Amino acid sequence: MNKNFSITFACYNALDYTKKCVESLIKHKTPMECLVIVDNASTDKTQEYLKSQIFTHVIFNKKNLGCGTAWNQGALALQSEWTIIMNNDVIVSENWVENLISSAEENNLKVISPALIEGDLDYDFDAFAQKNSALMKDSIRQGYCHAVCLAVHESVWDKVGYFQSNAQLLGYEDTLFFNELRKNNIPSGMTGASWIHHYGSITLSEMKKERGLSKKHGLGHRKNYRLLRQSWLERKIRKTILIYQATTRRKKEIKKFGVSLHGDRRHKKWSWL
Repeated sequence: MNKNFSITFACYNALDYTKKCVESLIKHKTPMECLVIVDNASTDKTQEYLKSQIFTHVIFNKKNLGCGTAWNQGALALQSEWTIIMNNDVIVSENWVENLISSAEENNLKVISPALIEGDLDYDFDAFAQKNSALMKDSIRQGYCHAVCLAVHESVWDKVGYFQSNAQLLGYEDTLFFNELRKNNIPSGMTGASWIHHYGSITLSEMKKERGLSKKHGLGHRKNYRLLRQSWLERKIRKTILIYQATTRRKKEIKKFGVSLHGDRRHKKWSWL
């Protein structure tokens, strides 16, 4: 296993979730010297917690510089062949890094995301992940990845650059990045070999709270789509294709395995996406 990788996540408040993420990384023997944590000027006790721990790489921003800047800071602070960018409201599973990068190399992918369960953690995630990472290790959703967690090969930065670092994008950075991957024919995918649990948009909720917005309000500017420089028809066709592909893949995965690579857990019930 090539250990030339780094892991980074940004945090803004939501200390309980950052603790859960760190505890999960430690539990599954993720090398903490490979971790870069970027704090975007948290106003709760997150900074106190980070300063009290023996982390090798922590960056404290004096103000909230946004997701894109924080992700770039983490990626550049510990430059590696593979950079894993993830949310702070994530729980990982056994051998998640090894399985993620190995799957990318075996399938010649330059950007890859793990399979994902979102929502309530009211089930045995470790047992679920162990079973399904073995069962679905060869399953790949070609051309699809997500910003909850993604491993990016160093060659991608050279070809498409890093994330846009405009704090006003407020979460739209991933859409712009994925658009650049598509335009430049960067091979990407989502693998069933590695699994994570995602509680769901915790940092975005904190930023909405800071701005006095309700959960139903969008955080980013409603005209951000113009940055894609695509017509309404282009976006509509693209969205239709993605929905069709997701539906087809989901049905095939459920038929073969009983689950899909993307699930949602709410009120003790499963739904597959």
